[in-house]
Amino acid sequence: MKILNVIGARPNFIKIAPLLKAAKSFPSLEMVLVHTGQHYDYNMSRIFFKDLSIPEPDIHLKVGSAGLGHGEQTGLIMERLEEVSRQIKPEMMVVVGDVNSTLGGALVAAKLQIPLAHIEAGLRSYDRRMPEEINRVVTDVLSDYLFTPYQYARQNLLKEGIASKKIFVVGNIMADALKQYFRPTDALHRLGLRPACYAMVTLHRPVNVDDKNTLKGIMQALKEIASNLTVVFPVHPRTHQRLETFRLMAKADSGNLVLIGPLGYLDNLNLIKNARMVLTDSGGVQQEAMVLGTPCLTLRETTEWVDTVKSGMNKLVGNKPADIIRAAKVLLGNQKINEPRLTGAPDAVARRILKVLVEKRYKETRSPR
Repeated sequence: MKILNVIGARPNFIKIAPLLKAAKSFPSLEMVLVHTGQHYDYNMSRIFFKDLSIPEPDIHLKVGSAGLGHGEQTGLIMERLEEVSRQIKPEMMVVVGDVNSTLGGALVAAKLQIPLAHIEAGLRSYDRRMPEEINRVVTDVLSDYLFTPYQYARQNLLKEGIASKKIFVVGNIMADALKQYFRPTDALHRLGLRPACYAMVTLHRPVNVDDKNTLKGIMQALKEIASNLTVVFPVHPRTHQRLETFRLMAKADSGNLVLIGPLGYLDNLNLIKNARMVLTDSGGVQQEAMVLGTPCLTLRETTEWVDTVKSGMNKLVGNKPADIIRAAKVLLGNQKINEPRLTGAPDAVARRILKVLVEKRYKETRSPR
């Protein structure tokens, strides 16, 4: 069975790596890797391939993101991926996560009648202001195989009318990646940091960075936190552009608030694991912080990763400066108990997914028409 695996952004790279590795044990599978080029910055793309031992993509669509709106980017992905799909003629397409590459792949698969598998299906923030929420909902409606990380994601799909026979609760593929690839790096030494003596920040959501007053307020909150604790902020290219546009960059990188460029996968994990706390608006970082045992403050009103909040490791604080500062002070007053959750087989989730695809497709091709 020839499977076309579509990726394009940092979260996709992390989630596809365990699947490609596990596929080597399934001789009946031919895995074709297509990189849309949605993320092109080295530390957002190339270095992740190195850290995760992902093979060079078989095809690179070179879509990019500079100056592209969501519709234009998704349209370019669809145009180029459709041509590739017609040439390759896959028997299955796999998409992961909730980025524009996910949506573009799902739409192409539906138009060309290619069976579609969505890894990380069923997650919902119920906030339609987030482009990722639209991508999730549409991709799930179009999918033939929906692989959910948790039972609550399955319930979300059932409520939306998705047939139960299409849904498979397999576990969290991001945890697979953490178990397989995490290892210590010298990131703390290079940045002059000591374990549990700094906070780490990631920020890129439009609701947080596209409005000048909102971004300015968040930066003021980070400066206040930095008066008690070093704050390290690997700046996403999108956020960097907004800081420059709003003329906030010059005042941002000062004192104990340290702005640095995007980090590779392993360096990023090491900073999360050793931080006193993490402040983020990223769904992936929420998960990584929970698995690595680091308290997390999420600068959003909702999250698709409900399990992180239920675990007690994550708190939704929104983007108001006073609320962010208050929550950070509470964490500073508590002793950090680092309890990483890295138990279990490192490739269990990927193997469950591949086993379902192989068995289901075999039965479908063998059944009389």
